[in-house]
Amino acid sequence: MKLALLGAAGITLLSVGTMAQPGPSRSASDRATTTSATATPPASRPASDAASGNSNQAVATTNADAPAPARGANSFTESEARSRIESRGFSNISGLQKDGDGVWRGNAKKGDQQAQVWLDYKGNVGQGSNVSAR
Repeated sequence: MKLALLGAAGITLLSVGTMAQPGPSRSASDRATTTSATATPPASRPASDAASGNSNQAVATTNADAPAPARGANSFTESEARSRIESRGFSNISGLQKDGDGVWRGNAKKGDQQAQVWLDYKGNVGQGSNVSAR
């Protein structure tokens, strides 16, 4: 009989053998065996890895913005891109255009500083003329 228990650390699998029917003499350990193994969840990656698009994290969502935009087909409209960039504290957004890597790029102000801004297909917002992550 096998039982699987779901716990916070993963899945624990218990395999319990049944008692042997009368027959050749066997030790108690031969007749009933109990083993336990715990599946270890994969190591967590830093949020910036998922945000950067590393390791093909196409559907990863994080609260961290990546240091460089991830390349990919971007489905944000210009209006959505503008709103997302504004939500990160930028204003006076101008010249917003999608580049060949699918990254929205433009100019904006944050406080009294002018900056180049970008938004990748994952919704990461950044500033500077960073090259898209591969």
